[in-house]
Amino acid sequence: MRHKDENKRDAIFRATIELLNQIGFSDISMSKIAKHAKVSSATIYVYFDNKDDMFRKVYLDVKEKMSRQMTRHVDISMPIRDAHRQIMTDLLDFIRNNQDEFLFMEQFSASPMPDRLLLQESSEIAIRTLHDFINRGKYENVLKPYDNKLLLSYCYFPIARLATAEVRHRIHITEDDLNAVIQMSWDAIRM
Repeated sequence: MRHKDENKRDAIFRATIELLNQIGFSDISMSKIAKHAKVSSATIYVYFDNKDDMFRKVYLDVKEKMSRQMTRHVDISMPIRDAHRQIMTDLLDFIRNNQDEFLFMEQFSASPMPDRLLLQESSEIAIRTLHDFINRGKYENVLKPYDNKLLLSYCYFPIARLATAEVRHRIHITEDDLNAVIQMSWDAIRM
C-alpha cells in the first residue's frame, strides 16, 4: 500500500476544481485530472475509489471550508442581526478570496451530482453553528419559524448571485450594494 501525501491530495483537489471550472463535468476524466495535477493516474486511486468518490470528497472539502469561513466571526451570544450581517459579509469574503472554489460549488450544486452521490447535509461544526444561529433566532422570535434551509438560503443566495456577477467581472460590489443585499435578506427572514 502506498503512503498518502497530503500535497498530492491537495494537488488533485486543486486540479479537479480548476478543470471542472474550465471544461465542465462532461469532458473531465481521471487522466486529465492526473495530468493537470502532475501525478500519475494510478496515484489518484491511492486517494479516491473512483471519480464519484473524488467529486464527493472535493465538494465536501470546499463546502466545509466555506462554512467555516462564514462562521469564523460568529459567536452564539451575538445578537441575531449582527450574526446575520457577519455571516453574509464573511461569505462574500470567502467568494472573493476563493473564486475557483466558489465557481466549483456553483457548478457542482447546479449539476445532478449532489443527488447522484446522495450527499447529505454536513454535520461539521461550521454547519451546526449556522443551524444554531437560526434555531436561536427562531426561539427568540427574531426569525421566521420556517425550515432552517429556507432561512439560510436567504442568507446565501443573495450574496452568491451578486458575487457571481462580480467574479465574472460584470459588476463591482460596493459597500452600499452589500448593505442593501444584507438588509433585503434580513427583511426576508426576520419576524
